[in-house]
Amino acid sequence: MLPSFLIMLREGLEAALIVGIIASYLARTGRSHWLPTVWVGVLLAVALSLFVGAGVLILGAQFPQRTQELFEGVVGTVAVVILISMVFWMRKAARSIKKTMEHDIDAALADARGPTWALIGMSFFAVAREGLESVFFLLALFQQSPGPAAPVGALLGVAVAALLGYGIYRGGVRLDLRRFFLWTGVFIIFVAAGLASSVLRNLHEAGIWNHLQQPVWDMTRTLPVSSVTGTVLSGLLGYHDAPVLGEVIVWALVLFVTLYFFLRPAPVPQPAKREA
Repeated sequence: MLPSFLIMLREGLEAALIVGIIASYLARTGRSHWLPTVWVGVLLAVALSLFVGAGVLILGAQFPQRTQELFEGVVGTVAVVILISMVFWMRKAARSIKKTMEHDIDAALADARGPTWALIGMSFFAVAREGLESVFFLLALFQQSPGPAAPVGALLGVAVAALLGYGIYRGGVRLDLRRFFLWTGVFIIFVAAGLASSVLRNLHEAGIWNHLQQPVWDMTRTLPVSSVTGTVLSGLLGYHDAPVLGEVIVWALVLFVTLYFFLRPAPVPQPAKREA
């Protein structure tokens, strides 16, 4: 439950912040009558995300067992790429996202073809990006953790994100977004590393990858992944009670390489030298 909750809290808050920036800028500049147009784009994006998620689930259920394992490996790979690119994109975009969005709103309202479709498209693509990202890594998490806990956690994350987004928009909630995205980014990198190791397991079960299959440890009796502690460690750190060498190598590579680049200080731009 915890991984899906925190991931959807972050994704939902990103979408809520973008919509909140659009709504507050329209209200601040006396153009609140365009708000219903923004909500049309938001609802269309949510509908598209649900449609794609249902389509991927139905498609995967039609495959035989080995092909299903390959399909889950592909979904997991897409989820890992999306998760890692998401944390780096938000770290880079967070500093200028408000100014960029306000510039895009002015451009949309000045569009010669009419601002209605421009605003719908703007809100649609902003929310659809978050929604389609969520579809792939939620599918990967649901495959890893069958049962109601993961979907319930995802719904709770979206609900809390919506409340926080509304509170930020109204000015009643103060949130250190830099710290929030930093620490949730670190958590998501751990989740991505766990998903990456599970992709290798899927490829092995699909008969595609059969190397580095030596067991590293076996804790199925002392700390099984089905126990409460094992489930928490699996969600937080990508823990598996009986991993093989290849899975441990992939987990460590994805985790430490990504953490290194994510946590290192951003380079300070050097002032241009004046010619003598």
